[in-house]
Amino acid sequence: MATVITRRLRFLEVWLLVLIGCAAGLCRAQNRLVSLFYMTESPDSIRSFLAHADQVGILVPTWYSVDADGLVSGAPNPEVMLVAQQHHVSVMPIISSFNKAAFHSLLGSPTAQKAMIASLVEQSKLNGYMGIQFDFEDVSWTDRDALSALVKESADALHAADLKLSIATVPNAPGYPGTSAFARWIYADWRGAYDLKALAQSVDLICLMTYDQHTRWTAPGPVAGWQWTVDNLNYALQFVPPQKLSLGIPLYGYHWYTGDPIVKGEEKPNITADYISEPDAALLADEYKGTPQWDPVDHTEWFYFYRDQMREWVFYTDVHTFEDRYKLAQEHGLEGFCSWVLGTEDPGIWKLLPERK
Repeated sequence: MATVITRRLRFLEVWLLVLIGCAAGLCRAQNRLVSLFYMTESPDSIRSFLAHADQVGILVPTWYSVDADGLVSGAPNPEVMLVAQQHHVSVMPIISSFNKAAFHSLLGSPTAQKAMIASLVEQSKLNGYMGIQFDFEDVSWTDRDALSALVKESADALHAADLKLSIATVPNAPGYPGTSAFARWIYADWRGAYDLKALAQSVDLICLMTYDQHTRWTAPGPVAGWQWTVDNLNYALQFVPPQKLSLGIPLYGYHWYTGDPIVKGEEKPNITADYISEPDAALLADEYKGTPQWDPVDHTEWFYFYRDQMREWVFYTDVHTFEDRYKLAQEHGLEGFCSWVLGTEDPGIWKLLPERK
């Protein structure tokens, strides 16, 4: 009897220590993250979802867009919806706009906004969506308050219909433009439109797009460098509760190369870059004898190779790159992660991710 009592006391002691540790935040690394994945209409993207539906928490397909008059166009993929229903995957489609002038017109028209919101509620109810995600990019910083107002009105309408609203935001630390022409441009046209505090008060989830740090507009570099990611996450957490924040983790990479020097009949410098998937990056490294290397500072995989006597660069997301950012989201107690885009991923990530329960 004494032995049984002693064992029970030891069990209680251990359990108490676990509880104390969790209260101190030591259990955060074990947080189960909600896995949100974006899906396009490309066959590779659809196939990836169909193959891994049990590991997708929320599917965000790129099915809808809106014009200046509030006309919402798009429709669901019936096969994707069938598999989502069979595997109990929540679907929250994107409605997008990437046209600065048209979106500015939408923000200035209460009639157009009402038309858009009514369509979103109708489509969500008709197709069984959990809600909608806004993906409004290339928005002028001068439209910041108007965007926040549209988000609030949309959230109120969707919530009244028992639906959710999320928004994808371009990371905007440090919250003001820098000194270079590029820094001013990217703030004025991309980063400055998102009032994270106001948006967080309206929506159910903010997907922080911590990717595209380096693109075809920049010199070669990581898609999401480590310190850049950490800085933007810490900045967002000043305004957004962690339970409302999803960390963007890219699944793709970029391939920089020397482009055609003759553009529209004119000779000009033309260093450019294209999206590249992890499988295609691995194939390119094999074909041209590139040596993938781990960057311990930026926590990312990269390599270079020569073609036609010119050096080409590839920065991309392998499973190690993905895992470090996944753990970062866990350590901060976030709601989850959001990854662009299915069909470009390292197959190894599916061994890392648990199935939904």
